[in-house]
Formats: sequence, C-alpha cells, structure tokens
Amino acid sequence: MIWRGIAIGILISAPMGPVGILCIQRTLDKGRRTGFYTGVGAAFSDLFYCLLTGFGLSFIEEFIERNQNVIQLVGSAVLIGFSLYLFKKNPATRLKKPMQQESSPKKNILAGFLFTFSNPLILFLIIGLFARFNFLMPEIRFYHYIIGFLSIFAGAIAWWWLVTYFIDKVRAHFNLRSMWLINRIIGIVILLFAIVGIVTGISNIATA
Repeated sequence: MIWRGIAIGILISAPMGPVGILCIQRTLDKGRRTGFYTGVGAAFSDLFYCLLTGFGLSFIEEFIERNQNVIQLVGSAVLIGFSLYLFKKNPATRLKKPMQQESSPKKNILAGFLFTFSNPLILFLIIGLFARFNFLMPEIRFYHYIIGFLSIFAGAIAWWWLVTYFIDKVRAHFNLRSMWLINRIIGIVILLFAIVGIVTGISNIATA
C-alpha cells in the first residue's frame, strides 16, 4: 500500500496544470518555500478527492458532479485574475530585494488547495489510478487504507519538493528580462487554461 500510494500521489501531481505553473512561478518569483507551500496545498486537495473516492462519499461526489460546471467557471475566473496579475507584475522589485519577506505559508497552501480543488475532473484520474494499482480491494483492511492515503499525500509532497528544488537550483540563471518573459508566458498559458475552462463550462451548461 505504501508504494501504491506514493505512485498514485506522484501521478496525480505530475500533470503540469495551472497549479503546477503557479508553483513554478512562485518559486521563481518569491523563493522555494512559497512554491513548495503552494504544492502542499495542492497535495491536500488531491488527498481530499482521494478520500472522497476511497470512502464513497456519494452525496459529496454528486454535489460536485452536479455543480462541476459552476466550479469550473469560478476556477477559470480565478485563473484569469491571476494571469492578469502576472502581466502587470514587475519582477524587478523581487530581484532588487532578495531578502524580502515571503508571503504567509497559510495563504500559499490555501491558494494551492483552491487552484486544485477548482478542477473536479481530477476525480476521474483518481478513479483510473485506483483501478490501475488495485488500491480499492475488499480484502484490504481499514488501517491499510490509512497507510495508503498517507502515502498518497507523501508522494504528492515528494513531487512538489523535487519540482521546487529543481526550479530553485536553476533560478540563478534568470535575469530581469527572462523573469519578465516567464511571467508573461506563464500568464498566457494560465489564461488559455481559463478560456478553455470557461468555454467548456458554458457549453456544458448550454447543452444540459
């Protein structure tokens, strides 16, 4: 269960979606701790969805399924706001003040959690991974599942630790112009994610 859980945790976190891009941007802009705490928030959200799937909380799953288009629209609106923030942000302030105090860990964890929670479609990925690794088996005891879910969280944390470690190691190679370009590029990518989410949500609501 430990190795199954770690593998599932890594595979859930590995796809480079909006939260991954946010984690990279914050690592480059505000330091490794800020990026890592954002990843921790994403790991908590992944664990929450895994618990929903594992313990069969059908009433919550049905609520998310019924309102997934609304959740997707709200999440996309948040992404648009963040992409506009990146376009306006001046990276020179961070480069001139390397010892600037980092933002609150709680806020970064909450941001990572909300970014990941705004994509309820991750439930389908989790269901597929649970089936692939035979995570939900009748003969497995309850305490085995506790170990398994803790291992999923540990795998997700390990992934974000490695990502922020690598990004932090190469951040010294970025100058002011490259940081400005990265902010713009990441802003565009996140904006594209948001547009796709809004179009998908509206089309689903229209055809419902």
